[in-house]
Amino acid sequence: MSSDLAGLRERITAEFDAVVIGAGFSGLYAIYRLRKAGFSVKVLEAAPDIGGTWYFNRYPGARCDVESMSYSYSFDNELQQEWEWSERYAGQAEILRYINHVADRFDLRSDIQFNTLVTRAVFDEDAGRWLVETEAGEVFSGRFCLLASGCLSVPNKPQIEGLDDFEGDMYHTAFWPHEKVDFSGKRVGVIGTGSSGVQAIPLIAAEAEHVTVFQRTANYVVPAHNGPLKPEYVAEWKRHYPELRDRARYAVRIGQATVGFTPRVSAALEITPEEQREELERRWGHGGLMMWEPFTDVLRDERANEVVAEFVREKIREAVKDPELAEKLCPKGFPYGAKRLCVGTDYYETFNRDNISLVDLNEQPIERVMANGIRTTERDYEFDAIVLATGFDAMTGAILKMDLIGRGGATMREKWAAGPRTHMGIMMADFPNLFMITGPGSPAAFSNLVLSIEQHVEWVTDCLSYVRDKGCDRIEPTREAEDEWCDRLNERASKTLFPRANSWYMGANIPGKPRAFMVYLGGVGPYREHCEEVARDGYPGFAMGS
Repeated sequence: MSSDLAGLRERITAEFDAVVIGAGFSGLYAIYRLRKAGFSVKVLEAAPDIGGTWYFNRYPGARCDVESMSYSYSFDNELQQEWEWSERYAGQAEILRYINHVADRFDLRSDIQFNTLVTRAVFDEDAGRWLVETEAGEVFSGRFCLLASGCLSVPNKPQIEGLDDFEGDMYHTAFWPHEKVDFSGKRVGVIGTGSSGVQAIPLIAAEAEHVTVFQRTANYVVPAHNGPLKPEYVAEWKRHYPELRDRARYAVRIGQATVGFTPRVSAALEITPEEQREELERRWGHGGLMMWEPFTDVLRDERANEVVAEFVREKIREAVKDPELAEKLCPKGFPYGAKRLCVGTDYYETFNRDNISLVDLNEQPIERVMANGIRTTERDYEFDAIVLATGFDAMTGAILKMDLIGRGGATMREKWAAGPRTHMGIMMADFPNLFMITGPGSPAAFSNLVLSIEQHVEWVTDCLSYVRDKGCDRIEPTREAEDEWCDRLNERASKTLFPRANSWYMGANIPGKPRAFMVYLGGVGPYREHCEEVARDGYPGFAMGS
């Protein structure tokens, strides 16, 4: 036994059946399910309160791109029948209120320790337990460890020279102040035009003296058509919740998984241009992620993809009065839908305002941030405030931020040096009893994330019960099963247009991050059925022991 491991053992603060890292949607549901299964559990959360992503992302316009009637827990029918959403797409504050309501309703806070940043977790092979160390030096021992740290929880701070030299106010959308930020009368620079930027820019522009948007890549933005929920719409949802939830759980296509119902889908190249247009107009009029996969061939065939891409570009040209500016806002150079679609409100229309301008970073890259603004290769821009809407180190960022050491001294950083390798997006060889909730290698990023969280937590809890009932105390996937899953993931991705975009699905938004497609593209329904089959057959591909 190494002296380091001996030191961790000596500092054990408390022992539990399961230690869970993170208290967002995943961590809260893990408490609920593990308790019901008879396991003791402790959740460690770095923030002062629950909510995860929805605790930190408080920027103007922050809201979910999945409809609120879908974006909620489904495990308790009374809960989903009683809770009342106010808007079609819930904003951050309302989602956080919902999360707090759930925690209070089921008394989940009592098993959470806040302000506790996990820095390291080491598998003690002799004891068959994970020793989870915090920044404060506490050590929590768990037979099992669940990583519920989120897909989008580690902000991407851009590597721009002089970023710390700016003397004005600087904000990152993922770490927004809790108090309101007043941009009245200020000159504001916004770096980034992904989902966060698309949501924030219209509201900042409505308040600021002037906004300058720095755009590296123009994104496809589809309309949200957000607004108050009508009572009859809510009643219809609640009457049909069981079937709507099942459709989303067993969906094959992205739109089905995120919207919650099954729209008619045809192959674009098998219908007439008039029929193509009619279907696209229908979906554009509905708004939201129904536009992600309007045709069965849109993410597989370049010709079908261009039909949809050009349709959206036409909408941009209609919305933006300045033709030259409209062309700069038109996405080019990557397939439609190969990056996460942005769902926005008046994004393109905002560029018709007199107090907003666009800087194309392909024409004039940023050289550095100065004390009073930003310098590009063409000129200096003076600002009172800078907003970094530069997204996240997605999928793997939160996991690799911790020092995870498995069996035989295997480290997660070494294992994932060329990209994440998992079995089913839930476990990894050489890391016994370590589970990920909606990890890389699962289809969660292409789904209604709350339903995917429920599916993962339920599968993991059932697995732990199975291991316990068999008289075993450890489980891990075989390397052969892991290799087979990675091959399956890569094979499915290679048959699509997704790898042709420099997206966060590929890790391409983080300098130096290995390029590897991180999402299973077989659909949440077939994935769920596969997971159910694995459990039903006694967990083939997994090794159990004592």
